Amino acid sequence: MTASESPRLPRVRASELTGRGWLNTGGRDLTLADLRGKIVLLDFWTFCCINCLHVLDELRDLEHRYADELVIVGVHSPKFTHEAEPDALAAAVERYGVAHPVLDDADMTTWTAYTARAWPTLVVIDPEGYVVAQLAGEGHAPSLAALIEDLITEHETKGTLHRGDGPYVSPEPPSTTLRFPAKAIELTGGTLLVADAGHHSLAELAPDGETLVRRIGSGERGATDGAPDEASFNEPNGLCLVPPELRRSLGYDVVVADTVNHLLRGVRLDDGHVSTVAGSGRPYRVGAPDNTAPEAPGPLGQNLSSPWDVAWVPRMGGFLVAMAGTHALWEFDGEQGHIWHVAGTMNEGLVDGELTQAWFAQPSGLAVGEPGQVWLADAETSALRLVHMTGGFEGEVSTAVGQGLFEFGHRDGTAGTAGTEPLLQHPLGVCLLPDGSVAVADTYNGAVRRYDPITREVTTLATGLAEPSDVLVAGGRLLVVESTAHRLTAVQIGHELTHDGAAHHVQRPVAEVGEQVELRVLFTPAPGTKLDDRFGPATQLSVSATPPSLLAWGHGEETDLRRTLHLTEGQGVLHVSARAAACDADPAVEFPACHLAQQDWGIPVRVAAGGEAELTLPLFG
Repeated sequence: MTASESPRLPRVRASELTGRGWLNTGGRDLTLADLRGKIVLLDFWTFCCINCLHVLDELRDLEHRYADELVIVGVHSPKFTHEAEPDALAAAVERYGVAHPVLDDADMTTWTAYTARAWPTLVVIDPEGYVVAQLAGEGHAPSLAALIEDLITEHETKGTLHRGDGPYVSPEPPSTTLRFPAKAIELTGGTLLVADAGHHSLAELAPDGETLVRRIGSGERGATDGAPDEASFNEPNGLCLVPPELRRSLGYDVVVADTVNHLLRGVRLDDGHVSTVAGSGRPYRVGAPDNTAPEAPGPLGQNLSSPWDVAWVPRMGGFLVAMAGTHALWEFDGEQGHIWHVAGTMNEGLVDGELTQAWFAQPSGLAVGEPGQVWLADAETSALRLVHMTGGFEGEVSTAVGQGLFEFGHRDGTAGTAGTEPLLQHPLGVCLLPDGSVAVADTYNGAVRRYDPITREVTTLATGLAEPSDVLVAGGRLLVVESTAHRLTAVQIGHELTHDGAAHHVQRPVAEVGEQVELRVLFTPAPGTKLDDRFGPATQLSVSATPPSLLAWGHGEETDLRRTLHLTEGQGVLHVSARAAACDADPAVEFPACHLAQQDWGIPVRVAAGGEAELTLPLFG
């Protein structure tokens, strides 16, 4: 497809919005007829997905800029079983500041009607009720803005555009000391510093874990540096104490993973002053040519992507950063003034091996163990991983618990036992216990789990918790950050139980395909851009499968966006990753702006006689 072709689809009537119920509408059920006359943007998301959270943030500006013409509707189609619970979805909508109607698509009815294949997927519906575009992945705000402008002009001329307020009804937020706390650390003297994500600030609590001592941050979303009542954060997560010997030279005592701002912040504890220590504030785009800013060399000119946790690693001599947005680990050295990518291919998945060749999936929690060892909560693979540094930036990654992107559950047992492997469900936090074992905040199971590295046994320490997002040992107690209960809770160590819950595999609509399938990724550059092949092939397509035996031929990485796949009998998941580079089309522009479009799909398939012989996936610039 060339740059001159329109990204719009043939005129097809939009399917009705059908689900279990609605949020942010004041109790009212919406239909497409209610939205006639508005430009409607459907955002198919699930709240575990980091790319979906990026899109939520990207849409805020469009939502504000086109408030009179545009209605965004979030269609929540869940991956994990926990995400299908109504209370969990309601909490997520509040936690992430979703300011538009949300359809609870628990059974994925609307997902299926719109043939969505990936989280996130965006569908644009014109004021007359026709689908005009479907896009997968993140980074589409400029293209969407151009399309919305065209639709406004077109339908204003036709008289089919109705301006005015949309159907969003803002809920009344409750008042609590903490609001969706994310991570916590113990400070000298026994007080606790909490990343109070829902309040976009840090809260220092007394050793009792309840009494507020002070707050650092204004409470408004933002990235302002300065005094504690002036500074601002945007959903902060990980916290890490700076080694005492470095605090004077660095000028701060705590490093904060300021997740939605794509920044690392430094906090000086004596006066609460906040400064930005790494990150440009722009999101990192894999393969893009502009991930560093020449006008701001060093850490402040580097694009980051949703840093979720930070840990000081003595053997590395720097801070290890769990970069959830690009499924990678980075290293930050404040003394030397650099930050760089040290582990992970930036592909999403569960692959062990050398640091640079390993695959992660939203790494979200870090805990330093024995010299050179870092335990990692790998959220999207429901896994506990171990990073072993052998020296400098060399080392290996292994998996203690976890099987892949689509396998999860709450089951105890001994790792390595065929058929009864222990299972987690989207863990976000991890810490070392005094006996050398590992405690895991098993977030979507509402539990704290314990892993013994010697026996490889997994047990359950506590259940019935409200989305525990972190665990820490403080004051001789094991504290749990209960995110959706908005509190810290103490859990006893030593009273373990064995849980033998169900094992789950992500259930999504399965595409029936033939033994030979023609895979096509259709790339549509954004308006005003064209494919950029100045420095080599502009496109790349990677295909693999789970299990690997499903794909007899057609796996691997090539530059052509078309591929013939030969499948064996059975059922599994096709993993497709596509990239395409596009730049400004105007030849008069000396330094054209460029952008790399990237999308990953996990497509459940079943090989059957008479199944589909063609699989087409849209990729927009």
